[in-house]
Amino acid sequence: MIIMMNTPTTGQVNRVMDKLRQLGLDGHSITTADKTIITASGDLSACNPDLYERMPGVDKVVIVAKPYKLASREFQQHNTIVTVGTASFGGENIPVIAGPCAIESYKQLQQAAASAKEAGAAMLRGGAYKPRSSPYSFQGLEKDGLEIIRTVGQEVGLPVVSEVTDPRKVELIAQYVDMLQIGTRNMQNFVLLKEVALAKKPVLLKRGLAATIEEWLMAAEYIMSGGNDQIVLCERGIRTYETYTRNTLDLSAVPVIKHISHLPVIVDPSHGTGSWRWVSPMAKAAVAAGADGLLIEMHPCPEEALSDGPQSLTPGNFAQLMEELDKLTAALGRTVNKKKNK
Repeated sequence: MIIMMNTPTTGQVNRVMDKLRQLGLDGHSITTADKTIITASGDLSACNPDLYERMPGVDKVVIVAKPYKLASREFQQHNTIVTVGTASFGGENIPVIAGPCAIESYKQLQQAAASAKEAGAAMLRGGAYKPRSSPYSFQGLEKDGLEIIRTVGQEVGLPVVSEVTDPRKVELIAQYVDMLQIGTRNMQNFVLLKEVALAKKPVLLKRGLAATIEEWLMAAEYIMSGGNDQIVLCERGIRTYETYTRNTLDLSAVPVIKHISHLPVIVDPSHGTGSWRWVSPMAKAAVAAGADGLLIEMHPCPEEALSDGPQSLTPGNFAQLMEELDKLTAALGRTVNKKKNK
């Protein structure tokens, strides 16, 4: 059950919480600028919503059967629009986030950013902290990388996103980026999710390697229960028995998510396939499935990339993909960020 209160007093909130406790229910309050949301869990069979709707300060009461309450369509019918600088996810436009897996130098990122902007990308991506499967692989430039992506983003006029992997680094990284990314390995790092919620920055939440859709939405619920509903979900492939591709890109998750949740969902075909050859066709398939955006790895010289070179597009590949997406989105009644539209 979700109890929505508009600008309530402390006494009104406490009264509702006391009533929940009297009925043996667990209540959790979330306060934003102009409203308070109280979620209640437990045995709701004997709970009468009318009882709460008559209490002072209560606007409405919604019974939600799903375990992911705030992320569900039952709680909110209209799509959530997540705005990151000049990019907007969840509407008719389909923003494309592009850039290298890892920030290697100012020159490398500047070249990638200029190419991405020229082709029509809406945001710039780049990893500063890069925990890898091998401890001997390139681990990122860390704070120096954050300074580079902020500088380059400002120079080309693109909002930026970078991954946060450590709860202790959330406050630092939030100072440099417009959007915080939670990677697949940290989807259920609940301490990190709680810290990210407190940062009050838009969040890009990737699906875990073997996570179900419900587990993915429950991870989003952690962030939302902390008072941050600016979440963009990202399908990036799940681990199956197939080895020809890096992962199995689950495009069926896109229409499923859009049916059961109001949060926007984008697709990362780079990690989903692991090969640049399959990125373009799967990006177009994702858009056809209803994706609200794309996350594409692009490097000015993929063969020299320190991370994920085999799945990175060249600037030329990326420009061609954007031209093809322009035609596809027009046929679907949507638009993709293009230079001519800016």
